[in-house]
Order: sequence, then structure tokens, then C-alpha cells
Amino acid sequence: MSQGIRIGSPEHKELFCRVFIDTHDPYDPQKIDWPDIDAATREQLAALPFWNEAVSTESDVANKVQALAPLERDPLIRDAIALQGYEEGRHAALLRIMTSHYGINVAARGPEPFKDAEWAFIRTGYGECFDSFFSFGLFRIAQDAGFFPASLIKFFEPIVQEEARHILFFVNWMAWRRLNHALLQRVRDVGQTCTAMAMQIWARIQTIRGVQTDDFMLNSRDSMNVDITPRGFLELCLQENERRLSGYDARLLRPRFVPTVARLALKFLPKG
Repeated sequence: MSQGIRIGSPEHKELFCRVFIDTHDPYDPQKIDWPDIDAATREQLAALPFWNEAVSTESDVANKVQALAPLERDPLIRDAIALQGYEEGRHAALLRIMTSHYGINVAARGPEPFKDAEWAFIRTGYGECFDSFFSFGLFRIAQDAGFFPASLIKFFEPIVQEEARHILFFVNWMAWRRLNHALLQRVRDVGQTCTAMAMQIWARIQTIRGVQTDDFMLNSRDSMNVDITPRGFLELCLQENERRLSGYDARLLRPRFVPTVARLALKFLPKG
């Protein structure tokens, strides 16, 4: 039970789908009037190392989400997943249009092949739960430090907030799906969840070790070169995560794993 609604019930499904659909922002990247920026700002943007990975990741996620929508039998959930697929594709389009407008070369890789659309969606959803938590903090740092001009920051705000909506929808979809499966299928669901989360943790470990170098979050953090302690960064991520999710119906589940790990890590990090 979550504050008056039973998780896994038809009411729960109606709520998490309707909240997602009703909070959609219908902006069109093709109609954005990009502001003029000076040469120094343009060079600073072009020097950032993550554009290729950002466009590639958003395109790949869109491909996976869009593949699941026609396979979903429930019409309301199908509509919500299709909308998420559209929004993910719109993220990639906005980045392509913006980089093209400012003459930033992008060499995005092709989409990652997959055979099982549902498993690809689950892996992607847990990946977004990890990445969004840190991207919320990074975006706030970029705003406060004036790293991007305010005239550009406002165009990225919808992308960041949409990621909050995506992970909110995902964790509620996972819970609803699991509770509406038979017992044996629930065991398989738990196995999928553990596997997907373990893969995300392993990918971050590889990034920390330097084995994997195309991590968008790592490149973003290093490029900003902002003086903030690990403790300060985690505290900021927790604050921004709470702020971005607080505007949605309190009866819905929130992503818990990454915030819980972050709070645990704070117990061992020095203060000050």
C-alpha cells in the first residue's frame, strides 16, 4: 500500500500512466530559436567531449523503448511507453539540431543491437535510474557555475525533467508488472532486476577503473572542473533528485536504490 493506493492494482496502473501522459511537454525541437552565442562560448561547447556519446545514448534508448511499445498488450501502458519512446527520440533530435546549429561535429555510433525488446527496456530503465540521479546534480552545477549560458540552459531543462518522469514511470511499471505476474514469473522478474542492476553497477566500476571511457556522466563531471567534494556532490544529487520527483503524485513509487546507496556512502565520507 502506498498512501491510499495499492501497488499493482488497476488504480495504480491508471495513476502512473496518466501522470506520465498528462505531464508531457509538447515542445518541438525543430521550432527552437537558438540564441546567438559568442565565439568563446561556441568553442567551449565544441570542446566538451561528450556530444558523441550523448547523441548515441539518446538514440539507442529511443530505439529500445520504441521497440517495446507495439508489443505491449495493455493499451494504456502501450500509449505511455510509445510516448516515452517519442520523448527519447526527441532528446536525440534536440541534441543533433543544437550541435548542428553551432557547428559542433558529432559522430554518433549506430544503435546497439538487441533481440529481446522487453529485456532491453528493463536494462535501459535501470541505466536511466543510475544516470539520472547524477545528471540532476551535474545539471544544477552547470546552472550555478554559469558553465552554459542561461539562454542555452533553459533548452536542456525539459530533457532533464523528462528523465525524472521516465524513471518514475519505469519503477512503477516494474512494480505493477511484477505484482501482476504469476509466482514463477515473479521469480524471473526478480532475477531480471538483480541482473540488470548488477550490470549497471559493474559498468560504473569499469568506468572508475578506467576500463570503460565512454561514460557520459564521467565525461560531464570531469569537463566541468568544478571544485566540489564527493560528499558535496552526493548531497547535491540527493537534493536535486528529491526536488525533481517531488512534483508528482506522492502515491507513486520513487527510485530507491541509488539514493539509498548515496545516503549510505555519506556515512563514510568526511564532512567539510
